[in-house]
Amino acid sequence: MARFTKIEVLNAMKETGMVPVFYNSDLEIAKNVLKACYDGGVRAFEFTNRGDFAQDVFAGLIKYAAKECPEMIVGVGSIVDPATAALYMQLGANFVVGPLFNPEVAKVCNRRLVPYTPGCGSVSEIGFAQEAGCDLCKVFPAGNVGGPSFVKNMKAPMPWSMIMVTGGVEPTEENLTAWVKSGVTCVGMGSNLFPKDVVAAGEWRKITELSKQSLAYIKQAR
Repeated sequence: MARFTKIEVLNAMKETGMVPVFYNSDLEIAKNVLKACYDGGVRAFEFTNRGDFAQDVFAGLIKYAAKECPEMIVGVGSIVDPATAALYMQLGANFVVGPLFNPEVAKVCNRRLVPYTPGCGSVSEIGFAQEAGCDLCKVFPAGNVGGPSFVKNMKAPMPWSMIMVTGGVEPTEENLTAWVKSGVTCVGMGSNLFPKDVVAAGEWRKITELSKQSLAYIKQAR
């Protein structure tokens, strides 16, 4: 069961403006990364379903967050079918994100009032997702489908749209400012926030600093 309500989840994403996107098969590494982000001000964290037994790591991470990072909202990413969405919601996922839009996933998430943020690559897909009850839609891969200009132009006729962008997001002032000015609700940032060498060396403080700086750029751009 989700610890946070749908409104709490969406508000946290909107207020902070950034959702880290991370996967590792090692639970201890995942815990350290999550805590590093939490210390940097992050309050919504996406763990992706990208490896065998990822659900076991996620279950451990959810329990860890509840004790050590009580304000952290943990959700699951890379979900493409309703059965997998249901599995992760049973483990405590507070939100569900996917690389594509599947109306059947929307149904199981809506039943439990868990936010579903599907990946959309066109205005029509965003519209269909909104019809299915998806409050926050993910433009993905954002850097390939038009970048900030796509978001800006899409929101002109659909200003009510809440948009998260993933793919093509970097922890730099120039990049984050461009996305914020285009009208995004929040950004999803993966590998650029978690350099492989930093994770391998266990330099968690660097991730904390990158998180702090990224959130500061977003706040400044707003």
